[in-house]
Amino acid sequence: MSPFSETSVVWKNGKLIPWKDATIHLASHVVHYGSSLFEGLRAYETPKGTAIFRLKDHTRRLYNSCKIYRMEVPFSQDEFNAGVVDCVRANKLKACYIRPIVYRGYNALGVNPFPNPVDCAVMVWEWGKYLGPEALENGIDVCVSSWWRMAPNTFPAMAKAGANYMNSQLIKMEAMLDGYEEGIALNIRGHVSEGSGENLFLVVDGSVLTPPLSSSVLPGITRDTIITLFREMGVKVVEETIPREMLYVADEVFLTGSAAEVTPIRSIDKITIGSGKRGPLTEKVQKAFFEIIDGRRPDAHGWLTFV
Repeated sequence: MSPFSETSVVWKNGKLIPWKDATIHLASHVVHYGSSLFEGLRAYETPKGTAIFRLKDHTRRLYNSCKIYRMEVPFSQDEFNAGVVDCVRANKLKACYIRPIVYRGYNALGVNPFPNPVDCAVMVWEWGKYLGPEALENGIDVCVSSWWRMAPNTFPAMAKAGANYMNSQLIKMEAMLDGYEEGIALNIRGHVSEGSGENLFLVVDGSVLTPPLSSSVLPGITRDTIITLFREMGVKVVEETIPREMLYVADEVFLTGSAAEVTPIRSIDKITIGSGKRGPLTEKVQKAFFEIIDGRRPDAHGWLTFV
């Protein structure tokens, strides 16, 4: 069953249009060459109304992704942010997942993308917990994937590009077909990178470790949020190269992302992590994260944009 409501509206190139009209031509450049940059973020229901989490930071990353791929967005960041808010408001959803996307549209085919227009869109829909509601407490079982993340100077890992997610699909499909909920990719040096669509954190002897951006890691907005929250708690966070075997001996391991939020890992390659359930530091930062996005804690960083 599709999660989408065909009575919804989509923001496309500055206008709100019916969901059924939000189409592209088969000859659009993006279909053949993967020329899209996108974001994924959430709006949450709070006591003060619907609030979008870290909208400006997501849009900034989107525009940085477009800059890397030499794609000129025909709207300012403020205009794009307004389009996101308008789309959420028009669909009258108290909580939703938000997908802004910028892509090369219809004009000419060929590896050269420049002849094609740059189109922009935002769509929203109701989407529950990405890895299941029980995963937030019980954790999930994951594997180390046989598929590596892209090598430096091949695909830019710092850009959230649609083409990069062909790699993510291979990681995810392999994990699911082998009976796991998610896969962890290594980089070309055999060091820990990230999940198919999530950043990764380890807790070792009271300190928190996470791979650096140089390990082919997307600069996650939730990743940055968790680092900030831990440091405010006085917990040491270190970005460093992580060998594969450290995954197995860590006290706690968890994933972060706009879809996954903060999801603990209970086993990796059938090796139990810590006690085999959500660890104390994971639970502590998870609680702080949800208090902010649910509006139960002061938004000291200005992370919430109310609709």
